[in-house]
Amino acid sequence: MIPLRIVFLGSDAIARPLLDFLGAEPTVELVGVFTQPDRPTGRGQQVQANAIKQWALGRGLPVFQPERLTEEIRQQLAALRPDLALVMAYGHILRDDFIATPRLGTLNFHTSLLPKYRGASPIQTAVALGERETGVTLMRIVRRLDAGPVADVEKVPVGSLDTALEVEARLASACVPLIARAIPHLLRGELPVREQDEAAATYCRKLLKEDGALDFSAPAAELAARINGLFPWPCCSVEIGGHPIKIGQADAAPEGDVARNPGTVLGIGDGSLRVATARGALGLRRMQRPGGRMLAAADFLRGFPVAAGTVLESRAMSSLLVAR
Repeated sequence: MIPLRIVFLGSDAIARPLLDFLGAEPTVELVGVFTQPDRPTGRGQQVQANAIKQWALGRGLPVFQPERLTEEIRQQLAALRPDLALVMAYGHILRDDFIATPRLGTLNFHTSLLPKYRGASPIQTAVALGERETGVTLMRIVRRLDAGPVADVEKVPVGSLDTALEVEARLASACVPLIARAIPHLLRGELPVREQDEAAATYCRKLLKEDGALDFSAPAAELAARINGLFPWPCCSVEIGGHPIKIGQADAAPEGDVARNPGTVLGIGDGSLRVATARGALGLRRMQRPGGRMLAAADFLRGFPVAAGTVLESRAMSSLLVAR
């Protein structure tokens, strides 16, 4: 059997499990990798290769890092004679002629159960809005944002204490069974797809640092989901004693009346710093002071005590969904 010649386009470490599978799969041959140019990263802002480039160079694969996908770049893609292009978290909008260059076209791995959460922050938004299930969708790319026909989905659970970081790791692994199921179809030159339900589509936007604000007049369950969904970035925070304190994980006590004004610290309970909200008590489970490490709340409070009765200021929270 002649293996599928595959080109991969991506720039984020979330694709590593997928690449590890493709690199070991005898029915495919990776013939090139397209990724973003090297960028300054970290506190020192040193220019570094991203995880995808490092993976590809370690296996002797050709690496392309265009700033723009010009006709010259498309010709470089065509010269690789790809049967298929696979895309995940690449960071470029693909032109129609680029999409159509591989013999079997171009497929994308999108980290939501489409048509929900099309757009820039599907993992964080799904967790932040309290979803108990999300997943990865394998789809054909079209010009409209994440609107292409769907080939397959792989679902993953979301626990009440899961942050976006844990869910992202599950989604990374979920790409493997998706491509494993697709390969036999692709070897036959076909891949069944179905159109998305446009009426059910929702859109999430690019996250901003300001999205870390918390409004304690919202219900505790809503606040806990938002905190978990926005970790590790932009990370929700509160000001305590003039210090911005990051919150790395939260829970919500069973709903009921809390006889305190929203934002009032109630004390320690079940390993969390409990805070009154409009409905129920919010539990801050992991906290970090400036220059410190993210700690379990009990450990954090030993070095940074917060008295019961302290009132945390509320800040307006913007919607994570946008209209299209």
